[in-house]
Amino acid sequence: MGRAFEYRKAAKFKRWGEMSRVFPRLGRSITMAAKENGTDPQTNAKLRTAILNAKSENMPKENIEAALKRASLKDLKNMKEVTYEGKAPHGVLIFIETATNNSTRTVANIKNYFKKGGGEMLNNGSLEFMFSRKAIFEFEKTNNIDMENLELELIDFGLEEIEEEKNTVLVTADYINFGSLSNAFENLKIDLKTATLKRFANTPIRLNKEQISDISSLIEHIENDDDVQAVYTNFSF
Repeated sequence: MGRAFEYRKAAKFKRWGEMSRVFPRLGRSITMAAKENGTDPQTNAKLRTAILNAKSENMPKENIEAALKRASLKDLKNMKEVTYEGKAPHGVLIFIETATNNSTRTVANIKNYFKKGGGEMLNNGSLEFMFSRKAIFEFEKTNNIDMENLELELIDFGLEEIEEEKNTVLVTADYINFGSLSNAFENLKIDLKTATLKRFANTPIRLNKEQISDISSLIEHIENDDDVQAVYTNFSF
């Protein structure tokens, strides 16, 4: 269980290591959520989750407030979430999530990254069955939580897997059950550390160091693009 736990936990934020990139992306998630359904976290579940995840990364309160204010700016009215798919050398598949107010710029940049990295973009939907979208919840285990009873209760709300290591619990479910599980945790008075939607490769491939080196520059360029929110691949480290 430990290795699987660490794999899932690492996969959640494996590309978000540096604060210089984490905060802008978290802020953009807050802005997008507020733009879609309003700036009140009590009535906007997506925004409530985005703020929760920002706080889990120690994002300052003023950054969160600034992200909320940006939702009303005119230059963000055209901001939308767009996904892109591509193929890199050695059979590596890449799924990209972006938030952009200029999709022409974004797609041109990503095409360029693939071209220079020896890969190619694919038509949207090409990787639909290669990645599964999962809802991931993480919380701290306390003495008043009975894990067996909790598991039985959460099954009714779409729980697929629950894993425990030391004092941390990780819950996985299909993405369509994100809302029902979020409400369940709230009703159970369980404070979540993070609540996210992530994509996992259905059939991961193994690469050696040389192969990883071949594609590392391509992935790094994609990740460093200002419009990119998350990058998922099908290879294991």
